[in-house]
Amino acid sequence: MTAGTDAVVRAVLDNVDAEQTHSKGRLIELLRIASISTQPEHAHDVRQAAEWLRDRLVELGLTVEIRPTAGHPIVLGHHPGPTGTKAPRILFYGHYDVQPPDPLELWNSPPFDPQLVDGPHGPRIVARGAVDDKGQLMMFIEALRAWRAGGGGIPAPVTVLLEGEEEIGSPNLEPFLVANKGELSADFALISDTNMWNVDTPGLTTRLRGMCNVEITLKGPERDLHSGLFGGSALNPVNALARIVAEMHDDQGKIQIPGFYDAVKPISADQRAEWNALGFDEDAFLRGIGLSAPSGEKGLPGLERLWARPTADINGFWGGYTGVGSKTIIPSQASAKVSFRLVPDQDPKAILEGLKRFVAARLPPGAQVSYQVFAMSLGMEIATDTPWVKAARAALQREYGRAPVMMGSGGSIPVVEQIKRTLHIDSLMMGFGLEDDQIHSPNEKFEWQCFHRGTRSHVLLLAELAAGN
Repeated sequence: MTAGTDAVVRAVLDNVDAEQTHSKGRLIELLRIASISTQPEHAHDVRQAAEWLRDRLVELGLTVEIRPTAGHPIVLGHHPGPTGTKAPRILFYGHYDVQPPDPLELWNSPPFDPQLVDGPHGPRIVARGAVDDKGQLMMFIEALRAWRAGGGGIPAPVTVLLEGEEEIGSPNLEPFLVANKGELSADFALISDTNMWNVDTPGLTTRLRGMCNVEITLKGPERDLHSGLFGGSALNPVNALARIVAEMHDDQGKIQIPGFYDAVKPISADQRAEWNALGFDEDAFLRGIGLSAPSGEKGLPGLERLWARPTADINGFWGGYTGVGSKTIIPSQASAKVSFRLVPDQDPKAILEGLKRFVAARLPPGAQVSYQVFAMSLGMEIATDTPWVKAARAALQREYGRAPVMMGSGGSIPVVEQIKRTLHIDSLMMGFGLEDDQIHSPNEKFEWQCFHRGTRSHVLLLAELAAGN
């Protein structure tokens, strides 16, 4: 960076620092909107969030439209950057929809009434969507605002794509990407929907797990039955399904689905050494959530299980009477929601077929089974030898005074694979969440210092890209 450019960047960073109160107010406005994509009664709120974001981007000089899909709308904005710029075009992706806040009784304050509360790292914002993903997408928008106010304008060409269906598996995103390939052309995609290593150490996420998310329903008798009159003769679907899903793991934590590990590759010795050198304290990690011993595949290090091994989890199980008191019945059916987190090269369709074979081999006579598929996505490894990663490393080093950790993630962000496959560009995942942010749980929060320093880091990333570094 030249001295003149550096002076401009300092002015933009000063603007970020000076505008914190207003930045906080804008984030709180967005968090008040209950944009729960999975619940039809909140469709109006989802639309309201899209309109709010459109208006904020228009304020920054972007050309913006709300584009319809078969479900919730997409906000799409463009800015050309400075005249004659040679900076790369950034496709920034975020999502403005949120998970349902249930169970409401476990929140310390209403989930859509954002609260600023003190924590061990200073103030934090508590609300549904605080970190996933409204707070993280607003860091980039605030960085654009600071460049416009303190740096004379947005320094690179930018396309902003904000969707309202990520929390329901992005069913309409890929058709949108395919239909608008030309308009979405960019050099790389920037995504802020991941974590740092810790509050003082930034991270760049280099691998993601994929997903196969399924609901299994097992049906038995045509109606609920009296357990005294029919017990001992009639099939109980809850008993049967509980036994089947309990057999998905052996006593060593290995998943018993046929062919489940066929495409799983071991990590390299160098990768294992790099992760071991991070000093991950799994006992402390688990103590933070009230547990005292690790689970999963035995004999593997914690980060390898979290970042590089596939999983199978029962997310919900129900059937029969679950109200107050007793009702002695044999239920007519039972259901389980099951999700598989998959590593690169595992095919979610093959995993689904393996699950069906696993269940069929254990299905008792007279039972009928059906499946509802909610989401399928591939695991991804992200290239780290790109100019965008180099620029991000430099930006984070400048803000935090230390190099970012090149992290894995146990989570799934299907858009990364979709962007690679449809638009043929790599993604840069530069997020600022923490492992204790309680994503998808009551009292979700975002540390203000993570938001503030994340905004500054996005300012610095734009500077590095504009300077051709």
